[in-house]
Amino acid sequence: MTVHPRPVRVVVVDDHAMFRAGVRAELVAAGAAEVEVVAEAADVDTAVAAIAQHAPDVVLLDVHLPGGGGVEVMRRTSASAGAATSGSPRYLALSVSDAAEDVIGAIRGGARGYVTKTITGPELVSAIQRVADGDAVFSPRLAGFVLDAFAGSIEVAAVDEDLDRLTEREREVMRLIARGYAYKEVAKELFISIKTVETHMSSVLRKLQLSSRHELTRWASDRRLL
Repeated sequence: MTVHPRPVRVVVVDDHAMFRAGVRAELVAAGAAEVEVVAEAADVDTAVAAIAQHAPDVVLLDVHLPGGGGVEVMRRTSASAGAATSGSPRYLALSVSDAAEDVIGAIRGGARGYVTKTITGPELVSAIQRVADGDAVFSPRLAGFVLDAFAGSIEVAAVDEDLDRLTEREREVMRLIARGYAYKEVAKELFISIKTVETHMSSVLRKLQLSSRHELTRWASDRRLL
């Protein structure tokens, strides 16, 4: 790993203020000398503005954001700076989702890596440093998705077509419910109320024409979304 003459400058982009605060605290505790959080953003517009203002080395980017998602952030910053600009930041997706289409979509959009929110502070510091150095960073499971996509064994277009019926929040709820989470656990994970989880779940079942969470689990498993 390259020894950096100064801390790697990072912008944290996530629509949950509590999560951003947690990431900042973890980075300070795990790598105060190696990583510096220079700004935070909660949606696409504020992310684009923060990146333009602070010129970070790495952007920690949630894939599901108000205003178009993490891919839209990468598209807009690349369009404004020029995709080949040497000073452009590198993007590391940091998301609750480990679904194949989210991983592949982020990489296609320009991310250099993808890690989930179960990552530890020291692991995240290491991932940030590696991405800043130009490396690609994935967990073994997520790296497998990327390899499978290039090999043609994941039909990404078909998966995306099915999921287009759902909003980004409905997708998050759907994946957690399909994995066996209780409504209370989903609410805690996504920082929303149990009533909101119930509303999203009803919408998911209606849009996908499914009648129970058991059918939803089978539907998600068939599409390799678990």
